[in-house]
Amino acid sequence: MAREFQRGHKAKISDLTAGTDLYVGVQIAGAGLSIDISCFGLDASEQLSDDRYFVFYNQPKSPEESIQQLGAQAGDTESFRVTLDRVPAHIHKLTFAASIDGAGQMSQIGPGYIRVVAGGEEVVRYSFTGAEFSTERALMIGDFYLKDVWRFAAVGQGFDGGLAALLENFGGEVAEEEPQPEAQPTAHPQSAAAAPGFAPPPQATAPAPAFGAPAPQAPPAPQAPYAPQPPAPPAPPQPSFGASVPAPAPHQPVHSAPTMVGPLVPAPPAAPYGRPPHAPQPPGPPSYGQVPNQQPSYGGQVPPPGPVPAPHGQPAPYGQQPPYGQQPPYGQQPGYPQPAGAAAAPGLTAALSRYKEAPTGARWTPQNHQLMRVDLASGGGQPVLARQGSMVLYQGKVDFSYKGAGFAGRIVGNATGQEMQLMRCTGRGQVFLAENGAHLHAIELQGDGICVSAESVLAFDESLQHEVRRIEGHGIPGGALFTMLFQGTGTVVVKTHGTPVVLPVTPTTFADSNAIVAWSAASQVIISSQVRLRRNAYPGHSGETVNLQFRGAPGNFIVVQPYEV
Repeated sequence: MAREFQRGHKAKISDLTAGTDLYVGVQIAGAGLSIDISCFGLDASEQLSDDRYFVFYNQPKSPEESIQQLGAQAGDTESFRVTLDRVPAHIHKLTFAASIDGAGQMSQIGPGYIRVVAGGEEVVRYSFTGAEFSTERALMIGDFYLKDVWRFAAVGQGFDGGLAALLENFGGEVAEEEPQPEAQPTAHPQSAAAAPGFAPPPQATAPAPAFGAPAPQAPPAPQAPYAPQPPAPPAPPQPSFGASVPAPAPHQPVHSAPTMVGPLVPAPPAAPYGRPPHAPQPPGPPSYGQVPNQQPSYGGQVPPPGPVPAPHGQPAPYGQQPPYGQQPPYGQQPGYPQPAGAAAAPGLTAALSRYKEAPTGARWTPQNHQLMRVDLASGGGQPVLARQGSMVLYQGKVDFSYKGAGFAGRIVGNATGQEMQLMRCTGRGQVFLAENGAHLHAIELQGDGICVSAESVLAFDESLQHEVRRIEGHGIPGGALFTMLFQGTGTVVVKTHGTPVVLPVTPTTFADSNAIVAWSAASQVIISSQVRLRRNAYPGHSGETVNLQFRGAPGNFIVVQPYEV
């Protein structure tokens, strides 16, 4: 079953699939929009140091063919073949991006997604919609990036410029060229090419399975209504962004190569976006937010044959939790009508539908601002350490046991005020955690570290290392403060009173010691005391006598809550 990612979610490729020969499908469309989809092969500095690894409609593959653009198929607007074990050592990131060619902005697109298929089975999907963007003209959708091993990240970051501005952002150059007659007259959809030999094994006649749906009978040739196409022969060719590209050979079409990579689905009657499909529509341009030969995929789930039921009885928020500061009801995007068959029944079901469990395949999932769910079966089944009494609900077979700190740990905890009363959660199930309505935030560590007061920690993966750290200072009783240092690979869930603010560390960054929640482990922390004996001789003072000053290189940060403990 495919894991459903939200913006910012990351995972090792080895946790998703054992294969390295992958199919990447992107679906994005909007009424009246022409959208180009491309892949940037970036170096360790996230720069396009080699123009040959900018794969787009004028350059459909990298030199060693580790990245290939395949064209529209299986309901995807654009598709790629990525062979990770053939990517050169100097390429550290593959960024998949979409840009609008001509007028328009990303807020006009309908529901879209990026998905990864391995061995004919979809393993991960990240869904998005135009409601998440405004005036941006480009979108960085997802990344494969190398950090000791290859990983996948759901990005979903808008970019104000178009394709040229995005290329310049990655260090490339836009080369304006003179038109060359008859340079690219041979890329026609009618040309045929051999199916690439990856994903499911080659078969004589049967297409790839349709992920839970029966294999379609004699599917029509895949169409590409919104896929970026090279210009028609009579018109001058578009400029080659970043490099001069020789004309493709006559036997190698750009967007029309048939393939067995992506699963083909039956072609249901097209219906205008957001309306029930009462009657077949006449042939013509697809309606807003819908791609021909595919029904709308609300919540990113692969539709089974027949009507598309909404996940958990409601339209899912396209794989994205509402950001802080917005108040859309959980499970529904503002401004988008519900799909056919997704309307909740009147009465109690309709009243409670907005509070149903948020569907996702991630290990840590915020159900709302105050409730966190952890899937113990994910992440290799490693245990979770949580504050005693923080479990409010669990599903499946879960065992809760006492987690002691040992004699020395209790002595240190009592002496420093950083003692944590923990329980150990093991098994195969889901545990829901909360405490006193505090806001919860899951912070994923990838080999780095973060300092958090023990009072602000709700739960964390047992794989993380944690210890008490001393903060030196002068002019205060005891001469020091203490905090907990978490480092390694895993997730720590932090509690705050209200919505916090994250600020970069500068030489003049100070924070109240009672309001600070966390900071990056690389930051230098100094206790700044404004206590003066002369001032203490008089009644009253500012109340801001002990603060923390932070110093560090760019990239360090602090997290402050709107509340003083």
